[in-house]
Amino acid sequence: MDTIRKVPELSLMSFLNGSNNDKTTFVNNLFTGLKDYGFIILVDHPVDHKVTNKAYDLIHEFYQLPTETKAKYRCKEGGGQRGHTAFGVEHAKNSQYPDLKEFWHVGREVITNPKFKQFLPDNIWPTEVAEFRDTFLKLYNGLDTTSTIVLDALGMALDVPQSFFRTMLQDGNSILRAIHYPPLDEGAPKNSVRAAAHEDINLITVMVGATTSGLELLDRDGKWLQVNCNEKQLVVDSGDMLSRLTNDMIPATTHRVVNPDVGANNHRYSMPFFTHPNPDTMLTCIPSCEGAGAKYAPINSHEWLMIRLKEIGLVKK
Repeated sequence: MDTIRKVPELSLMSFLNGSNNDKTTFVNNLFTGLKDYGFIILVDHPVDHKVTNKAYDLIHEFYQLPTETKAKYRCKEGGGQRGHTAFGVEHAKNSQYPDLKEFWHVGREVITNPKFKQFLPDNIWPTEVAEFRDTFLKLYNGLDTTSTIVLDALGMALDVPQSFFRTMLQDGNSILRAIHYPPLDEGAPKNSVRAAAHEDINLITVMVGATTSGLELLDRDGKWLQVNCNEKQLVVDSGDMLSRLTNDMIPATTHRVVNPDVGANNHRYSMPFFTHPNPDTMLTCIPSCEGAGAKYAPINSHEWLMIRLKEIGLVKK
């Protein structure tokens, strides 16, 4: 019998402010949703909707700038971890065709452990767009807080101490990516799509509702399912690092952004927050997930990140 073909919608505020029964229900539904679908939708959360709207206005303004102006803000180190990455640079793992997108990266502004400075470059800010820095730092902090709460809840389902995820998230190399998918014309690379099928590198991704549709997930039944949410909701999916930690109990979610239909050839903007641990974190199987034995050898999270960035073309091999 087919599973219900709808991404689960959960109330994060019920976990924060609800009864013990509400908290338990959220934890169980979060775990089940990520395990069975790989995606859940948060219908409420701490991120300020006014900040989200302002951020979308500002990235639209930035992406209207001339190509040579945007090129001034290219990050020359660390696999494009900060600033602008041009259209057609990134591709999905094992794909020879570039994705039809450009993006801007914002990282952690305050780093409490000096030894992590070598791994987390300083942010880059465009001078042509007023309020860009303040707005995106507010959005970054809101999404950072939200992802920590979600991982606190998931940790309860995985029977780990509350400090488990919190310790690895301290000075975590999390990235807010502001993506622009421009309208497609006859000159667009053939065989390319806005974002080819891929899995995210990180623990979880927390994504602000995009400006238009196009996001699809490959559910655990092997069928593509549209993921639609409104502008006030957040989408959460599971990444490679979480998959390794849980021994594939929560697999990384395959997803894509398909090209628009004829007649709907418009700009698309989205803002995923890629939740990463700090560079010291070892990705080692959680004891409650070992089962018949760990599938993956422990690996340092920064080493894993560099492997994956090479596979998608952001770091040279």
